Amino acid sequence: MPGIASGRRLIDGSAQGALLFADTGLSFWGGVDPSSGEVIDRHHPLSGQSVGGRVLAIPGSRGSCTGSSVMMELIANGHAPAALVLAEADEILTLGALVAQHFFGRSLPVLCVGHEAFATLRGQGWARLEGGSVSLYNNMPEDDWQPCQTPAQDDPAETGFELDHRDHELLEGTHGKAAQVAMQIILRMARLQGARELIDITQAHIDGCIYTGPASLRFAEQLVQWGAQVRVPTTLNAISVDQRRWRELGIDPALGEPASALGDAYMAMGARLSFTCAPYLLDSAPQLGEQVVWAESNAVVYANSVLGARTLKYPDYLDICIALTGRAPSIGCHLTGQRQPQLRIAVPALTERDDSFYPLLGYHIGALCGSRIPLIDGLQHLRPGLDDLKAFGAAFATTSAAPMFHMAGVTPEASDPACSIDSSGTLPHLSITPLDLLASWKELNSAWDPQVRMISLGNPHFSLSEFARLAELCRGRRKHPDVVLAITCGRAVLEQARAAGHLTVLDAFGATLITDTCWCMLGEPVIPIGTRSLMTNSGKFAHYAPGLVGRSVHFASLAVCVDSACSGSTCGEPPAWLYAASPVERSNHV
Repeated sequence: MPGIASGRRLIDGSAQGALLFADTGLSFWGGVDPSSGEVIDRHHPLSGQSVGGRVLAIPGSRGSCTGSSVMMELIANGHAPAALVLAEADEILTLGALVAQHFFGRSLPVLCVGHEAFATLRGQGWARLEGGSVSLYNNMPEDDWQPCQTPAQDDPAETGFELDHRDHELLEGTHGKAAQVAMQIILRMARLQGARELIDITQAHIDGCIYTGPASLRFAEQLVQWGAQVRVPTTLNAISVDQRRWRELGIDPALGEPASALGDAYMAMGARLSFTCAPYLLDSAPQLGEQVVWAESNAVVYANSVLGARTLKYPDYLDICIALTGRAPSIGCHLTGQRQPQLRIAVPALTERDDSFYPLLGYHIGALCGSRIPLIDGLQHLRPGLDDLKAFGAAFATTSAAPMFHMAGVTPEASDPACSIDSSGTLPHLSITPLDLLASWKELNSAWDPQVRMISLGNPHFSLSEFARLAELCRGRRKHPDVVLAITCGRAVLEQARAAGHLTVLDAFGATLITDTCWCMLGEPVIPIGTRSLMTNSGKFAHYAPGLVGRSVHFASLAVCVDSACSGSTCGEPPAWLYAASPVERSNHV
């Protein structure tokens, strides 16, 4: 008899296939190729495998909100898993399957079985999902089983929600087809999340404007055809190309034209032309306690943690649905009680450090936390600045599924170290050592070739203060003629940097400026053909680059990046402050 694990049906249906199991969360954006289904996250145990047609068993997703778009793309093009089995309910992947059901009439079953039952899937060869259970086999069963027809979608009005007259009008189509479908999707997701009411939100930031393939454009254009118009002020994330210069940069029209058209479609819905993955740098950034709907993983973490605004880690497409209605599920980080820390992490005292410390620390802590919100202790005396918190949060969001963090004595909801939000002292406690950070540094540094031909800066988009720091480092110097140093930023910050005189210095240095898009979407020829490796100061891009652009990475501080741009090479050694804190490891390395 086969083993059987039961769970909660997030999306109903039946399917079977060879089981693909991993006990590490997977970001579909940057982790799975949307055109083929290959796992391209080179740090993941499933790297090189294909998810297509298999029952994929993972604890949940992590990293980017765009995972829902990749999931929808895979379903639309036939390279999706046959089914998903999760340890924890996952909104990002589930939403992708739900939107594909609404817009393309295709989906896949998603089952959440809990951590204990999930562990029993390890080592199994075949899985079959029916109803609320998954049957496990060593090999493909020899019977004539056929999947049943996908059940009809539930009626979103019959979900036990407290809906006001505006919600009923939206559901009834009074405000148009686009808003009606958007409300249907919101209520289906809210039911899965366990919400019982909706709240008003004041603004939105849309991540679904990233082009993942034809389905992402079809989705947006369908909304435009239905007359979609946002009901709250809405900004747009970085898109997949520099909309004004993609031809000049040598981008293939097969990408440039639909990617640009996708940005236009969201602007046709009334969104602001912002095209930045750092909306917290705009003049429209929300205030402490403000209820918003933001997508893009680094932006969500920054909004919740540093600004003290309130948002979930919204999946792509749920963000625009909420922007079209102005209503969001009252759940998760929208609620004070669900913003509390679940883990306390002590950071070692380091007397010397450079700016690579914060992305390295964020990357390491994110991997430790999983989906738990951490309270980080030990950074009070360092007084991290906004750029430090930006770099920390982006790397944290890459390896964690948590929507926020707290820093004792630093972030607004933990600002008074004498009145800690862990006043009971009952949180699980972890301590980080310098050796732990050195291990993460080695993971981010995948390149062995000392030659440097590409420096990638601005993931997330550069701030005005980062431009000032870079100009200071570059003043009076000139990059090596064989090296490309490129910076991505939003249009608003670019003009601020121009007005401050920073671009004059960077032009003399030989830097390249790119707006609208970001390094998670850039490839050849912006990254020169034949380049074997690249250098970055971004923990986020150091993680994603091997899979996204097929290059190994040197991860270093901003100052080291500039030095390497001038010399064309790097020593590849960990920073002195990290070795100074790990003398035993240094002697072993030497």
